[in-house]
Amino acid sequence: MISIRNVSKWYGTTQVLADCSAEVGRGEVVVVCGPSGSGKSTLIKCVNGLEPVQRGAVVVDGIAVTDAKTDLPRLRARVGMVFQHFELFPHLSVADNLTLGQTRVLGRSRDEAITRGIAMLERVGLAAHRDKFPAQLSGGQQQRVAIARALAMDPVCMLF
Repeated sequence: MISIRNVSKWYGTTQVLADCSAEVGRGEVVVVCGPSGSGKSTLIKCVNGLEPVQRGAVVVDGIAVTDAKTDLPRLRARVGMVFQHFELFPHLSVADNLTLGQTRVLGRSRDEAITRGIAMLERVGLAAHRDKFPAQLSGGQQQRVAIARALAMDPVCMLF
């Protein structure tokens, strides 16, 4: 599902990834752990092309992320990602946070997006909070909303 081959990344003169390689199969769960600042978030941002790599190759579900011809927005629509700070829209309700990407990116109708979003909210145990705003939720609840939002997009893989 995900192939990372000899990936290196620099910010200026500081190398943050040095020849990283990993293979993740479909359905497999992999945890990358390490101290703060060791490059974990940078690595997963490279997987969906949010961060370019200077050397190496990344392939997701047969799509070469590091190929300049790859349609990165289209790829990102297929890769679920839950960011470290969740990135929920504070001015939108939970339901609206769940439907926005589905309607704009996937072209689903609002009704279809709400149905899918609420199903994912139920999956993470938060259906009763659909009309709340992110500021009305605990950090853990916000995280679960972000997970439901990513799952509602029917991704081929999930990055956390």
